[in-house]
Amino acid sequence: MAKYIPRIVDDLIAKRLTSSGALVLEGPRACGKTATGRRHCRSSIQVDALSTTEASLAAFPESLIQGAVPRLIDEWQALPHLWNVIRHAVDDRQAPGQFILTGSAQPSDDKTRHSGAGRFSRIRMRPLTLFESGVSTGLVSLESLLHGRPIAPGTSSLTLDTILEEVLRGGWPATRGSSLATAMQYVSDYVEETRRADVAGYEVGSRGRDPEKIGRVLESIARNVATPVKLSTIHRDVDGEHGVLSRHTVSDYVEILRRIMVVEEVFVWRPHLRTKAKLRSTPKLYFTDPSLAPALLNTDAFGLTADMELVGLLFENLVMRDLLVYAQACDAKVAYYHDDLGLEVDAIITGPAGRWIAVEIKLGSTMVEQAEANLLKFASKVDTDRMGEPAALVVVTGRGYSGTLPSGVSIVPIDLLRP
Repeated sequence: MAKYIPRIVDDLIAKRLTSSGALVLEGPRACGKTATGRRHCRSSIQVDALSTTEASLAAFPESLIQGAVPRLIDEWQALPHLWNVIRHAVDDRQAPGQFILTGSAQPSDDKTRHSGAGRFSRIRMRPLTLFESGVSTGLVSLESLLHGRPIAPGTSSLTLDTILEEVLRGGWPATRGSSLATAMQYVSDYVEETRRADVAGYEVGSRGRDPEKIGRVLESIARNVATPVKLSTIHRDVDGEHGVLSRHTVSDYVEILRRIMVVEEVFVWRPHLRTKAKLRSTPKLYFTDPSLAPALLNTDAFGLTADMELVGLLFENLVMRDLLVYAQACDAKVAYYHDDLGLEVDAIITGPAGRWIAVEIKLGSTMVEQAEANLLKFASKVDTDRMGEPAALVVVTGRGYSGTLPSGVSIVPIDLLRP
């Protein structure tokens, strides 16, 4: 059995089990949910391995939920009726820490599934961050940035080659310690299964699921990763020589990809401004792991070096994956800023008590000056009387040094960052 890699969500799980009757641990397939859930349970059952059906569940639901607590109900969404069964059990037992539900897909909402408010707590799990993988030293914490604390001086050990390897390898626990070629084959197989099984077998709307068309939508998202792309853009991208694909079908496929947590949306931050600039509304699309995009585009390190603009976007996807994990651990949220005057800031992280920081993501240290000017321009637009002063303005880089510039803007290489 492979050695367990400690995860950032471990502490969150332990805390939530003291306050909620049931914990929902959701995330994309193969990100490590089951292994992590087993670290916190005393009994378990794997629902998607059962030879039962939804129709027969009503006859013996107690047999699935009985056992030492916390009880892990792995891949619970294979029998969605379990939601209400567990909800009733939580109500009857009136005690925290009863169940851990893991799931790699979000079932469609329906009238028979009662709200879990007051009974369930949700945690999103993602692939390994650089800190969890041992790539980041963790010299600088996101929590310290949110509290406006000084940045410790440090030096990145990353090179362009190691950044490309981390992008191509991804944060999949199963590939840590394997060769890059083995890891890339794993991701390629993952993409194929997503296209043929995960999406094709998932029901949204009434239309059939065509793996070839799903692949076209995935490839379009890969070409537009880390950008505020509209569904109409994806539709134009995929509807052409390969056959007609309606906007409704494109919308359905993107919705499925969101529900199986392969694709993540980051929404626009809406602060009070000093200017009359109008905010854009289109969310940015990211993959749950940066490795999915090069696998979909069938490229490798050599191919990526010929398109450094794409490398920059993939690096942004890597950083965003890590920021989403670190922010969750700090009880913070991640958004981005984009207005009608063309000003854009990659990430706005808002924490407790109204604290917030603005982050620009730049692969190379040569782009720091541009990012610094962008952050200062943005900060001057925010109505700080109503929003408060930013706790920090930060440029997250791929290489270079950590520290604070005379302007007050901080520099933090991604391999120095932790929650």
